[in-house]
Parts: sequence; structure tokens; C-alpha cells
Amino acid sequence: MAVSLTSKLDAINSMLIGVGEAPVNTINSGLQEAEIAAITLDTISREVQSSGWAFNTDIRYSLSPNSSNNITLPLNTLRVDTTNLLRNYDTDVIEREGKLYDRTKNSFEFTATVEVDIIFLFDFEELPEIARRYITLRAGRKFQENIIGSGEMTQLQFKDEQQALFNLREADAQNSDFNIFDNYDIFSAIDRNDGSMASVIDSNRRIYS
Repeated sequence: MAVSLTSKLDAINSMLIGVGEAPVNTINSGLQEAEIAAITLDTISREVQSSGWAFNTDIRYSLSPNSSNNITLPLNTLRVDTTNLLRNYDTDVIEREGKLYDRTKNSFEFTATVEVDIIFLFDFEELPEIARRYITLRAGRKFQENIIGSGEMTQLQFKDEQQALFNLREADAQNSDFNIFDNYDIFSAIDRNDGSMASVIDSNRRIYS
């Protein structure tokens, strides 16, 4: 039996039904409440994706200079960071004006490819189902609070939302395959010490205490 994933229209209709409105047949129905629901869904989707998850984060993504020696970021970039484990005091690359910018050199010019960790913004229907569910529930609660403002409904919706967030985080942890060496603070602490397991544990305690 084929499983139907949550479409954007499904999500909007879920939000409408949650406030006692009838579902619509198309996203561009002309119904004011449906338009507000769509805007709310897009806003929450961007907010959630901005946190960075395994499904929308590319690691060691290569960006190359163009003919003007500028590195323009993809239009759907939410956040970008260079991938060096150890700080490089000769360069400090950030995002500025939709391009990479070196704060140390005060320049947009690059002569070589730069590797970054980059977080992308995807359309709702490009997301995994587990993310779609959390975004739909969170957007539904926000929509209800704006339209009706029922504290009792908010409490009921919040429980489902928190369970969906737990499921999303659990799935993300399984997909991320992180270890202690992915954390700069831990790696640098180990690098300063003797590299023994004792120093690893001691560094870890100091960072998370």
C-alpha cells in the first residue's frame, strides 16, 4: 500500500480544520484564512530549517570563485560556515551580501575553492515526512493562537508538537553520525593536551559542565 506524504495543501488544510474552517481545494483558493495559514507555514518552515538538520545541511561543500573572484552563495542558503577544525588566524570567512567575505583581508575576493558547511532552505514538499509533520503541528499551533487564541487548545496542540519535535531530533541524531571530534571546542582542547583518553574526558567535562 502506497504511503501518501504530507503535501503543502494537506498541511494548510490541517491548520484550517484546527480552527474550525473548511478545507480548501487549492493553495491559491482566495480564502483569507488559507492565505494566512500558508504564510504561517512558510515562516515556521524557514524558522525550523534555520536550526540546521542532517536533511538540509551539506558538510564540506565546495564553493568556487566566479570570473570576478567572488564566491556567490546559492539563493537558498540559510547559513554557512567554513569547515576548519582549528582556528586559522590568517582568514575569517563569513557570509555578507549573499557572498563569502574574508573579514581578515576585508575582501570578497578568493583565488581558490573554499570548503564550507552549508544549511539550505528547501520547499516544504522537499523535506522528509518527519520534518513536515513537526512543521505542520508547530505552524498549526501558531495559526490557532493568532486566529482563535485559545489557551486550552494551545496546551493540547503543544503536546503533539513536542512529541513530533522529539521524533525529529531522534531521527536527526541517527542520521548525523556526530562524534566528539566534530566539536571544535573538544577538538582544540584535545589538541592542546596529550591526546590521551583522560584528557578527552576531562575536556569534555569542562565544556559541558
